[in-house]
Amino acid sequence: MNAWEPALDCVKCARLAAFRCDNRALYPDFYNAPVPSFGPLDAKILIVGLAPGLKGANRTGRPFTGDWAGDLLYATLLKFGLAQGNYGQTANDGLKMTHARITNAVRCVPPQNKVTGDEVAACQPFLMAEIKAMPHLETIVSLGLVSHNAVLKALGLKQSAFPFAHGALHDLGGGLVLADSYHCSRYNTNTGRLSEEMFEAVFKALL
Repeated sequence: MNAWEPALDCVKCARLAAFRCDNRALYPDFYNAPVPSFGPLDAKILIVGLAPGLKGANRTGRPFTGDWAGDLLYATLLKFGLAQGNYGQTANDGLKMTHARITNAVRCVPPQNKVTGDEVAACQPFLMAEIKAMPHLETIVSLGLVSHNAVLKALGLKQSAFPFAHGALHDLGGGLVLADSYHCSRYNTNTGRLSEEMFEAVFKALL
């Protein structure tokens, strides 16, 4: 097992492990395990989301695959040449990440899509190891405040020095930039907090 991927039977978070167990009974055909990252380790961009969605990544076993957030994210990545193929909302749709990699601050689906600080901390070593394993990494895109803070903690940086703001680009030193975006969730797009144009602008600024 790679240092940046938790074991399929990870029990570091009792609440999340119990929820996975419950979901195996309710949805036996779902992936129901810590969702691995997607994309090449030699990518220049690492996208960090919050956590798998119950009927999205927890169902398919691939980050942001099978729900609205993935519809917007992958359409954007394809538009800007960071992925190739066609997004079909399944892990076997043939979509290939070319210049970006996707992961989550918390690898297991949480109840009601809400994670705790302890759960973010428990997954922090995996995020730290993943960042270290990417030799050509130039930009980390955080989708939401939780992801933003998780990245800073993983890098040993103070949150107060890099306040979250949609569209912000933070110079973290050493040639690494942290780019902030509101999470591409259906809630954010339905409420008008995030538009497709706003989301695309985050990636346009990186290219």
